Amino acid sequence: MPTLLHQLTVEDLAAAIDAGDDLTIVDTRQPESFEAWHVPDAVNVPYHPIDGLGDGLDWDDVDAIAGSGPVAVICARGLTSTSFGFELSDRGHDDVSVVKGGMEDWSKLYDVVDVDTDSDLFLAQVQRRAKGCLGYVVGDHDAGEAIVVDATRQDHEFELVAADAGLTITGVVDTHVHADHISGGRALAERLSVPYYLSAAATERDVDYEYEPIADGDTLAVGDVDADIIAAPGHTTEQMNLVVDEQYLLSADALFVESVGRTELEFGEGGAAHGAELLYETLHETYAPLSDDVVALPGHVSVDAEGRFGVGRPGELVAATLGELREGLELFRLEKSAFVDRVTDRTTEKPPNYETVIDVNRGRRDLDEDEATGVELGPNNCAV
Repeated sequence: MPTLLHQLTVEDLAAAIDAGDDLTIVDTRQPESFEAWHVPDAVNVPYHPIDGLGDGLDWDDVDAIAGSGPVAVICARGLTSTSFGFELSDRGHDDVSVVKGGMEDWSKLYDVVDVDTDSDLFLAQVQRRAKGCLGYVVGDHDAGEAIVVDATRQDHEFELVAADAGLTITGVVDTHVHADHISGGRALAERLSVPYYLSAAATERDVDYEYEPIADGDTLAVGDVDADIIAAPGHTTEQMNLVVDEQYLLSADALFVESVGRTELEFGEGGAAHGAELLYETLHETYAPLSDDVVALPGHVSVDAEGRFGVGRPGELVAATLGELREGLELFRLEKSAFVDRVTDRTTEKPPNYETVIDVNRGRRDLDEDEATGVELGPNNCAV
């Protein structure tokens, strides 16, 4: 009989991981790629269809790693993993699956979490699982309208969320010029022929496209739901936040549930302290009038090299009240000088290709699909 391989979609793989299924996940990429970023609980077995196994392994080692249970094989794009899967099957492993699209498709996997509101407000957090990017759909059920905030490159995901809720998108917002992922905001707005909003201060970023400027004190009305704009510089010059219905703070890259935004990506190492001072003022002065009961909904959640969220789990709401963060987040409790020192001294590895990503999001560079996929691979690194 011919050897048969099963095929898993990344959605299937995510469901198996979330359910804790008995599944050995083998990643056949080279060690440096694996160590930078991989699926939770995967084990690395470097393999090339021509050169064979790497890292000093032989097939007996592989048999021991694979065990007797089901195996899912993943690589960069689903090509090398197929060859490896056939090798496993030929060696007697009878439950071998290949992950369709590999890590490329894994990087485009989304979860949607509806926020439980007590009004006609519709609010959904759209999670890009592998990168930890968090965007939002904000709408009014009665009016049947919605705006999208911080859409990622797979902007159709946000369109589907609105459509499933019976809402028509009337505007698209980017809170700032992103450094870790290519925005889908402009593309979505153009396709739907609706306004694309960006901070009026984005002129300081030398942005090379037209947009509808919004500024501190403005309000975007979505039916009877108000999204009040507040300037929130620090991570970038032009960053803004939205206060929705006086109850929810879309805090972008100013404030995360587990950290705050880094400041050297725009300002550079020499200007990181200035950015940190601006960020401190955002947290302690701009946010001061906001109640402890206001729920902060950030623009990212940290994802480690093991593919795990820094807080919570994919498919669960990433959020905390301002009161919880003011009390429980150490960075929030520091005095200004200590805060600046911490933000500038304890930075993580920068987002991959962040300068290219910034140029694309400023409209200064175009990438084709393959190029865009390549520069986005890996988790976000926008937190201190």
